[in-house]
Amino acid sequence: MARAAFSSLNLFHFSDHTKYRLLEIIPGFLVWSTFLLAIVLSFVQPVGVIIFIIVFDLYWFVRAVYILVYLLVAYRRYRRTVAINWTLKMQRAVGWENIRHLIVIPTYKEPYAVVEQAFTGLARSRFPLDRLFVVLACEERDRDRAEENARRIEQKFRQAFGALLVTFHPDNLPGEVAGKGANIAWAGQRALDEMINQRRVPHEDVVVTTLDVDSVVHPQYFAYLTWVYVNHPNRLRTSFQPLAFYHNNIWQSPALTRVVANGTTFWLMTETVRPDRLFTFSSHSMPLRALVDVGFWQNDIVTEDSRIFLQCFLEYDGDYTVTPLYLPISMDTVATTSFWRTVTNQYKQQRRWAYGVENFPYMVWNFFSNNRISFAKKIKYVWNQLEGVYSWATAPILIFILGWLPTAIAHRRESTFLIVESAPDLLQWLMTLAMVGLIAGAVLSTAMLPPRPKDHQRFWWLPMILQWSLFPVTMILFGSVPATDAQTRLMLGKYLGFWVTEKARK
Repeated sequence: MARAAFSSLNLFHFSDHTKYRLLEIIPGFLVWSTFLLAIVLSFVQPVGVIIFIIVFDLYWFVRAVYILVYLLVAYRRYRRTVAINWTLKMQRAVGWENIRHLIVIPTYKEPYAVVEQAFTGLARSRFPLDRLFVVLACEERDRDRAEENARRIEQKFRQAFGALLVTFHPDNLPGEVAGKGANIAWAGQRALDEMINQRRVPHEDVVVTTLDVDSVVHPQYFAYLTWVYVNHPNRLRTSFQPLAFYHNNIWQSPALTRVVANGTTFWLMTETVRPDRLFTFSSHSMPLRALVDVGFWQNDIVTEDSRIFLQCFLEYDGDYTVTPLYLPISMDTVATTSFWRTVTNQYKQQRRWAYGVENFPYMVWNFFSNNRISFAKKIKYVWNQLEGVYSWATAPILIFILGWLPTAIAHRRESTFLIVESAPDLLQWLMTLAMVGLIAGAVLSTAMLPPRPKDHQRFWWLPMILQWSLFPVTMILFGSVPATDAQTRLMLGKYLGFWVTEKARK
């Protein structure tokens, strides 16, 4: 349908491939045009650029204030939610006993300790374990390690759950991109046949949860999810997004990656307060009925976690949402055996996440061929996607680096404009005000930490506060740069494959 609609435009007789490539070029083109224009105009019209930068910084300061408000709202909801006995509340809900949970855990090259931790978290769930159907989705290209891990998992957890299935995704299947999406799509279809259909469980009574292998679910997660699912007015047309806390190994992680992890957690928390902007990310849940209707996860892309929402959104003509859940799933910060290896892995992880820009051409290509989705809704989603990836790449560099270039040039030319003389003071004033938000974030991240290991020093909280002084560095090195990298690769057609973040345990 999408191809036919775009072909009817007959835009300069371009092929569909060329039209789609033009859409892929747009985000990277906007980013590089911004950088080049900022540099050129800094030399040609420095005073005008100074005015723009001041206005731009003011805009981002105001935006940071309301993001902080959203963060505090999300934190309050988290604190209220975690205090409720969801098992008891679930048992009072009508129809809860019919619900089954299908849980898919993909693994590739992870050590046994990481895989075991995920299964141990599931086994501690305050939900009837005989209603959890768990799939360990392995890769054929990692068969030796995976078989050993699977043998040990089956030996320890075979009797813990209603069913436990191990799958091996074949290597080099045509049309696939090797990675998580292809693996869980294969595993999901095997599980549907062998765990759901054979037991004749109605698809409407099954909720599917995909967990990254380092995910540890909150003990009340499935009870809470069940209560929300059975009480949702449109439960077959929504996914469920929990909070993402990167806490599993946070006490052993370098300060640099702790700041990046906390920044990701905070941003995702603010998005839960604005569910009209919310996409699925990383570990999340959804109705099996919807998953089957769209033909499971796409197996030829990198960012299947956000794409599955768009697949459902299109399948149901815009009648599909994401429901936030205010309980956490805990995952790993990036931490390996050496500092520089950790830094490299952190960069690659952020670049993979930023490669979600591949959703922009997909959205434009498919949205505007579907006349059953309202035009306003199409524009809102496309704008949120484009503005989000654009700001991710450009805002930190414009604020922290390029903001000072026109001022330096204007001073060298001995400009007498008042705005030139006052610009450094104005920018410094804005940075000082922004520190208030940074301090609030530092305090909040410390309050959310898991229990402290006994071997940590008496003043453990001090480095956890001081680490936030690295925030401007992380915003550029692990924000702007990998986001620009990802968009440039898409622009040039140098497509990114799926890169698995290395997991390690000390």
